[in-house]
Amino acid sequence: MTDSPDHEDEDEMTGPERRCIATGAIRPKGELLRFVVGPDGSLVPDLGHGLPGRGIWLSPRRDVVNTALAKRLFAKAARRQVSVPDDLADRIEALLARRCLDAIGLARRAGQAVTGFEKVCAEVRAGRAAVVLAARDASRDGREKVRALGGGLAVIELFDGAELGPVFGRDMAVHGCISPGKLALRLLAEAAMLAGFRDDGTGDVAGTG
Repeated sequence: MTDSPDHEDEDEMTGPERRCIATGAIRPKGELLRFVVGPDGSLVPDLGHGLPGRGIWLSPRRDVVNTALAKRLFAKAARRQVSVPDDLADRIEALLARRCLDAIGLARRAGQAVTGFEKVCAEVRAGRAAVVLAARDASRDGREKVRALGGGLAVIELFDGAELGPVFGRDMAVHGCISPGKLALRLLAEAAMLAGFRDDGTGDVAGTG
C-alpha cells in the first residue's frame, strides 16, 4: 500500500465496498460519493468514479459532507493539505441534479421517457414504466394521484416543474415516466444520492421496493 494520494491503494483497486471517512459506514462504492485530490491540491468530486487517484469516499448526505468539511477529514484522508470550497454540499447537489436531469434527457431522446399525466397513465397501465416523475412543487392532490398511479413503481419527487420542463422541451413538466432499462436504473441510483441533499421535506424517492 502506498501513502501517495495520487495512486490507488490495494483496497481502492479491488474491493466492491468502501468506507465513509465521516461515518465509518462500509457500503457498496456505487452508493457513495467519491472524491480525488487534484495536482493543485484541490478536492474534485468524482461522481462518475472514473478519475485517477486515490479515492476519498463519503455517504451521500448533506450533513455528512458538512461534517467532513468542518472536521477537515478530506485532508486527513489524503494525508496532505487539501483545498475544499465552503459550499461543497451545494456544488455536489447541483452536480447530482444535473446528472439526474441528463439521464432523463437521454431517456427522452431514446424514446424511453414521456411527460403529461394522461401519457404517464397510459404507460403505467401498459406496464411500460419503471420510474414515475412528479414535480415537487405540483399540487398535493396531483402528487398523490401520481403516487397512487405508480403503485409499486419508484416515484421521484426531487425536481420542480421548471427543472423538469426543459428536459422535455417545454417550460414546465409536472408528470413523467421512464421506461425500464439502463437509463431508468442510472436515474434511480443518481436520485437516491440527490435525495440526501434535497432534504427540505419536499423531495423524495419513494416506492423503490
